[in-house]
Amino acid sequence: MRSTVERRDSIIKLIQKNGKVRVDDLSEQFDVSSVTIRNDLDFLEKKGICHRTHGGALIRKNVYEDPTLEEKQKRSKKEKERIGGRALDFINDGDSILLDSGTTTLEIAYRLNSKKNLTVMTNALNIALKLLSFDDINIMVTGGTLRKESYSLVGPEAEASIKNYYFDKLFLGVDGLDFDLGLTTPNPMEAQLNRIMVSRAQQVIAVSDSSKFGRRSFSQICKIDAIHTLITDSNISPEFEKELLKRDLEVVKV
Repeated sequence: MRSTVERRDSIIKLIQKNGKVRVDDLSEQFDVSSVTIRNDLDFLEKKGICHRTHGGALIRKNVYEDPTLEEKQKRSKKEKERIGGRALDFINDGDSILLDSGTTTLEIAYRLNSKKNLTVMTNALNIALKLLSFDDINIMVTGGTLRKESYSLVGPEAEASIKNYYFDKLFLGVDGLDFDLGLTTPNPMEAQLNRIMVSRAQQVIAVSDSSKFGRRSFSQICKIDAIHTLITDSNISPEFEKELLKRDLEVVKV
């Protein structure tokens, strides 16, 4: 049986793909009542995902943009490379770290061969495969359901894996950073897993280029005060940086 989060995530994908959905069709597809589907669509309308119509819903331009990893890699590439390099200064030999999925955290993974005796857990298959080429890293991969868009593993199995451990540091990628909502990402299951990651790390380090600042994505990960350090590029506006510093957040620019 699908959880509410999984079902709503699937409905969002159907809306994005087809431009519209019908209550009766969704009720049959997910084997739930039409009342449950109407509640789902009402929830998604409040989140700005769709317009409710009689008997269904229509797509609306929204904050649920969820580009593929290949598309993300083309965006702010130089900035991400610098951020990935600077992140190494926060990693000590012998550390246990969590690496979230994403293109910026992948840049960190590329450079970990300079460290010794690391334990790295990740929910990203591409990151795990990259780390295989390094000798002095103990690699741990979560279980879970594979999201082909991001090469990431999500769901109850991934969440249970992370809950078994406690890490020195988490490097967390985000799709949006807003003063009211905090850190956000398009996919609800990714956000749910990220929240658990935050709770299982002694130090939470967000890595994000400045194009994400002031943006709101669909699913909240955590408030800004849940992170200790933000590594970003030098294009961050002085006003935005000032507001972050007011919140006792360490801002590292590269």
